[in-house]
Parts: sequence; C-alpha cells; structure tokens
Amino acid sequence: MAERGILLVCATPIGNLGDVSDRLREAMSTADVVFAEDTRRTAILLQHVGASPTVRSLFVGNEATRSEELIALLDEGRTVALVTDAGMPGVSDPGAETVRLARERGHLVTAIPGPSAVTTALALAGFGADRFVFEGFLPKKGRQRSERLDAIVSEDRPVVLFVSPHRLLVDLEAIAGATGPAREVAIARELTKLHEEVWVGEIGHAIREWAGRVPRGEFTVVVAPGTTDRVTTEEAIAEARSLIAAGSAPSEAARRVAKATGVSRRSIYEALLSGQERS
Repeated sequence: MAERGILLVCATPIGNLGDVSDRLREAMSTADVVFAEDTRRTAILLQHVGASPTVRSLFVGNEATRSEELIALLDEGRTVALVTDAGMPGVSDPGAETVRLARERGHLVTAIPGPSAVTTALALAGFGADRFVFEGFLPKKGRQRSERLDAIVSEDRPVVLFVSPHRLLVDLEAIAGATGPAREVAIARELTKLHEEVWVGEIGHAIREWAGRVPRGEFTVVVAPGTTDRVTTEEAIAEARSLIAAGSAPSEAARRVAKATGVSRRSIYEALLSGQERS
C-alpha cells in the first residue's frame, strides 16, 4: 500500500516576494506537484525561490475536477502543495473543497502560514482587533447584499472586506448608505507593495477622496465598529412610527432612523410592515 500523501496548504506573499518564509521556500522545493490558482503568477514565485516542481492549475472553475487529480497524487504517497495568487487558500480563494476532500480520504493536511491582507489591514487601521469579522467580498446585489450591509451597521467589531478596484466606490457608497457617513473606515491599497497606501477617516470623506481618483490595485477595507451607545431596536421602531405618523412612508422612515441610530434598516422596516398588518 502506498504511503500516505501530504497536502501542504501554503500561504504566499500578498505582494512583496521578500515575505517568502524559509518554510515556504522549502515547501516549494520539496513538493512533487504544486496546484496553483494562477500558474503564471506561481511561476514567478517558483523562480524567486529557485524551485521547479510540476505545476497544475486549480481555480474556482475547475476545483471539483482538479481536486480529484490532486487526491490521486496523494493516494500515491506524493507531497502536494496548494497555493493561490496571494494569501491563504480557502480564504476568499479556492481550496476549501480540496482540503476537506484530502482529509476525508485520510491524508495528512498541514499549513505553511504566511502573510495575510486581513490581519495586515487590521493592524494598520488602528481600530483594535481583539475580535473582528471577515466578510470577504460583498455580494454584488440582491437580498444577500442588503442583509450583509445591515449586519455591518450594528456590528461592534471591526469588519474586514476585500474590494475590487472597479467596485470600490460602489461598495463604499453602499456601506455609507447603511451606516451613515460618519463611520470610520481604513482603505488599504497594495499592501506590502511599492505603492502601499492606507487611508483612514470617515466614510463620507473617503467617498469624496476616491471619487476624484482612479482606484488601482488590490483593496482591503476595514470598517470601524459601531458605537456601543446605540438606541435599542424597539426605540428605533418607535421613532420610525412617529415619522410615519407625521407623513413619511415606511421605507423612508426606516432608512432615516437606521442612518441616525445604527439599527438595522431591514429590522425596522419589517417591524413597521408587521405593525401595519395587525392594524
């Protein structure tokens, strides 16, 4: 029977190749095969560390089939490394399905830790990170997007988001619409790279700042926690009902009160509708 294979889940530099660790260098040099999200970017990494293993692609579109190929190599007792473009596989990147499958088949799975845009941005934001929430990329539309934005409003921990450059303003405006323009954010761009930049301030100011620029590079956004002295949901609903009594529509009342208090717009609106049904 073949010896049990080893899957090395490897964190790679998020921009600066100088962050390659000795363990990552060893992993790339000893792996029989490297499965990579982007083989071209991984070729640059391999050249940097002086390694020349066989490289196969494994990305979102082919993970289901390629993971079976990877498992077959593990079944032969091979050492296989799994990498993505930057950071840790499985964290807003492909890899989770492969890791689960390898473990289910009885193979050893271990990680080579390394740089993280999430923790780097948190450290640079200065909002505190004893507890935090990682949201990855916001949904682009629909109810799921609304629910995630509503959750950010009342979150008492920093929230970390990945944002593509062409959606930076769209996402900032959506967050500001939910939290109000005074919530602080840190916008980290091109972390660890030559043109690294960290902008910190109120989200309303951030929108004006970035509306006058062409966003370039990779962005990690940290939204500061909401205040801890918010009014209760019941108080917010009561305030919204008073606005309705003065002539506002339920949707407008919910939006105004949510913006002023930090209470979820959706929870206020649904309570208002429920109250109308009972009346």
